[in-house]
Amino acid sequence: MTRREFAAARITDPRLHDAYTRCRALNARHGRTYFLATRLLHPRQRPAIHALYGFARHADDIVDDPEPGADVAARLDRVRHDLAEGLRTGRSTHPVLAAVVDTTRRFGIDEELYWAFLASMRMDLTVTGYPDRAGLRRYVHGSAEVIGLQLLPVLGTVCDPAEAAPHAAALGEAFQLTNFLRDVAEDLDRGRVYLPADELAAYGVDRELLFWCRRTGRLDPRVRRALADQIAFTRAVYRRAEPGIALLDPVSRPCVATAYTLYARILDRIEAEDHNVFRARATVGNPARLALAGSAATRALWARVSAGVAAGSPGAAG
Repeated sequence: MTRREFAAARITDPRLHDAYTRCRALNARHGRTYFLATRLLHPRQRPAIHALYGFARHADDIVDDPEPGADVAARLDRVRHDLAEGLRTGRSTHPVLAAVVDTTRRFGIDEELYWAFLASMRMDLTVTGYPDRAGLRRYVHGSAEVIGLQLLPVLGTVCDPAEAAPHAAALGEAFQLTNFLRDVAEDLDRGRVYLPADELAAYGVDRELLFWCRRTGRLDPRVRRALADQIAFTRAVYRRAEPGIALLDPVSRPCVATAYTLYARILDRIEAEDHNVFRARATVGNPARLALAGSAATRALWARVSAGVAAGSPGAAG
């Protein structure tokens, strides 16, 4: 975490410096697209975004990369207890949760959003598939929609936040559904399928056929058609989310618009690879990412100046 960001966000406690820096490192290491987009925010916003990402990553790692012999359910319970205690007292000594507690206090984030997220993380301990869209939506609400709602107070709005909330939730859903499509092979390796079973069955696809594609690296035509249908559904969710960008504080719009475009392009990459998500992980190349980020950076700087953030003030050009 840069001193400029700490100064802009008025974070002076060295203990919090360490927690926010740890969260930033988690973001930079695991969320390349997300991290790139956060660089377009005003420096005062970045620590909070990193804290929220750090919390999600910390819980996700407990579930997906457990230590040998670890009681994962007990560890999630401990995270919930420690966060609840931190929110109650206003401070935490946990290397990640300290930043989350501080961010929650600063921005008035609804604590229930954290409990919904942890509930979805617990589902991953016992649920390996979803029979229909309704079942998947229950999981996605906690795993992704609440992330958009957590971010909303940090990003700010030009309207009643309640008006922007459905769009923020939809964007979280769109990003998560994109991840599900990109990571089909990786999720199969963990024994999970995050695509509605009934929608796959409409194309003659079941779990066994997906595992065959994973083992062989070959794409059955039935799976190609099913994935194309899932991409079409996901693009419809992006369309629901898009009007919310204009409802955000102008300073935040370039960041969210860039994340929106970069994630949507992952769907384009899947199509460009003829939907074979079993052979290689679909990614947006660095030249395209940097070109888009460069253009957005100009818009972000102009938004800050237009909002009255003078170029010489702390973090203005960050």
